[in-house]
Amino acid sequence: QVQLVESGGGLVQAGGSLRLSCAASGSIFSINAMGWYRQAPGKQRELVATITNNGNTNYADSVKGRFTISRDNAKNTVYLQMNSLKPEDTAVYYCNALVAAIIKNYWGQGTQVTVSS
Repeated sequence: QVQLVESGGGLVQAGGSLRLSCAASGSIFSINAMGWYRQAPGKQRELVATITNNGNTNYADSVKGRFTISRDNAKNTVYLQMNSLKPEDTAVYYCNALVAAIIKNYWGQGTQVTVSS
């Protein structure tokens, strides 16, 4: 079992920055990749960024150059540094952990990010 807890969401004005954190616990060594997804009202959940155990990263086109995903293995935590935030970035941001051995995705509870105009 893997438990994920997101934090760092809040209200920020356009152009500002925010850093989200996702702390993983449980069977952390079974995790193959982690990522951030977001879901805005009336929209489907979409990929924001992912990072694999070997350090490979992937970003949605809409956030490339503005967001950076990183990890701190010592703290079992993945981060999403969000810069130059836009109102369209407003969403609930969810942390995800992939356990490939059991073809299982674990989700955190989400953290709300609101970007004002």
